[in-house]
Amino acid sequence: MVNLVISIVDKMVGENKKTAEIIIQEFCSNIPDNLDFIQRKSKLIQLLEEIQKIEGHISREVASKVSDALNLPLTHVYGVITFYNSLKLEQNTEYVINLCTGTACHVNGSSDLLKILKKEIEVCENPKIFSIDTVNCVGACSLAPVVMVNGIVHGKMIDKKIKQLINDLLIEHKNNNPQKYGNIV
Repeated sequence: MVNLVISIVDKMVGENKKTAEIIIQEFCSNIPDNLDFIQRKSKLIQLLEEIQKIEGHISREVASKVSDALNLPLTHVYGVITFYNSLKLEQNTEYVINLCTGTACHVNGSSDLLKILKKEIEVCENPKIFSIDTVNCVGACSLAPVVMVNGIVHGKMIDKKIKQLINDLLIEHKNNNPQKYGNIV
């Protein structure tokens, strides 16, 4: 099983190849070959999340190889990928913005913020670097309403802070600097 999963790494390029190889080897070294169907299914999400951390998405080819490696139906692998918002079949944009629509965020105006967010991105000079998704809850209800950018939480968002956030990200993109925000802003 380890050799088949490691063949996934062969498709990965650049500086992440060594890191991906190490992560997948370590992951697979802890999986006995005699797991039953339920046990293999339980390992699937972990493996998909690890691969996505390296590649940024789960390609169709990788999904097929994961299916073979864990001896699970490909339809089951796709079902898991499409069920969880955190797993993607396509490469993400540079800035993935997740707007929380959970109860606390909703009652604090997240639906209005979504409209503002879409408008700000629509009129900015480089809208293709952004993607917007809504998520049910990010677990930061005391900071509602919440926006996450590439996994970093930005709390107590209002229209003015949304506009400033998009502007800061555009400047960061122009300067080719990675996001240097704290975990919670």
